[in-house]
Amino acid sequence: MAEASKKYFAHPTAIIEDGAEIGEGTRIWHFAHVRSGAKVGRNCNIGKDVYIDQGAVVGNNVKIQNGVSVYRGVIIEDNVFVGPYAVFTNDKYPRAFSTDWEVVKTTIKEGASIGANATIVCGVTIGRYAMVAAGSVVTRDVPDHGLVMGNPARLVGFVCYCGRPLKEVIRET
Repeated sequence: MAEASKKYFAHPTAIIEDGAEIGEGTRIWHFAHVRSGAKVGRNCNIGKDVYIDQGAVVGNNVKIQNGVSVYRGVIIEDNVFVGPYAVFTNDKYPRAFSTDWEVVKTTIKEGASIGANATIVCGVTIGRYAMVAAGSVVTRDVPDHGLVMGNPARLVGFVCYCGRPLKEVIRET
């Protein structure tokens, strides 16, 4: 894409490969790498050292903090927050010598938040407006508005649209 026609910002150290689709108003920061075939929506903020692989899909208004790798098979819907150094996997049975491995899809639904250093094991769906606590290891689906934490991550409650635990926002009468 010609420099004059770009409708997004990319720091001079960022690598945006030809064939990457990037939406208007998106900001891509230092040393980020967006591969050919990756799709990044409008008004996203892609932090320092973020890697977005070919075939990965990032929706609109997504914030991906520093040091996150979004691999092929990962779909991040609109309005998602991904904390620094969160990890996504895409191979259920990784081996260095394997040549016939299969990409296993992972979906992060609209409005979900993933805390810093969380690991999302491939093949799961994180529900709408769900919250994954920092450092958690998610190995199972998370329901809409679910709050999970721990290793392995366990459902410990539910959060409202704003992200606060329901027990804090609902008064007993």
